[in-house]
Amino acid sequence: MSKKSNKASSQYTEDWLPVDGIQNGMIICSDKQKVTGVKIAPRNIFILDPQAQDNVLISLKNFYNMIDFEFWLVVADRPVDISVYMSQLQLLYNESTSPAIRKLILQDIDKGNMFMNNNIVDTEYFILFKDAKEDVLQKRVRLLINGLAGCGLNASQVSNDDLRIVLENFLNGGVSTEFGTVMPV
Repeated sequence: MSKKSNKASSQYTEDWLPVDGIQNGMIICSDKQKVTGVKIAPRNIFILDPQAQDNVLISLKNFYNMIDFEFWLVVADRPVDISVYMSQLQLLYNESTSPAIRKLILQDIDKGNMFMNNNIVDTEYFILFKDAKEDVLQKRVRLLINGLAGCGLNASQVSNDDLRIVLENFLNGGVSTEFGTVMPV
């Protein structure tokens, strides 16, 4: 049985995707195209004064208008893992002798448990694009990072983990899975 007919008969969605793997911050597609991009750090512009808000929005409009290649704006939710923080709070609680400090730490532990029990997520923002040439991809990444910096936003090239989260959100409709990653490295 050929590889193509194995894919056609597969019951797994990821077998139908034209993705060979994820490496070096890029999704490697079956047609040798590569998908990469930038991850934008969230910023609440609505706490700024109205003039500063307008400046950011005008800068973003100008930034988007200067992009001369196809791109995708992607919003993805990532589960928040505060288990290390919770362990540190528990150690601090156990070491503390002051009843007032223990009460404050216990309140933080309760708040942390509420977050963990309600599946709290971080919302992440990405601009993704594709091309076959790595030098073109890197040039575009630098262009986007610098352009977003001009708008007052911090951005960095996506990591392999970021791309796995984007694919998992796409394949699972934003529902987090517990059985592992969608695509192996």
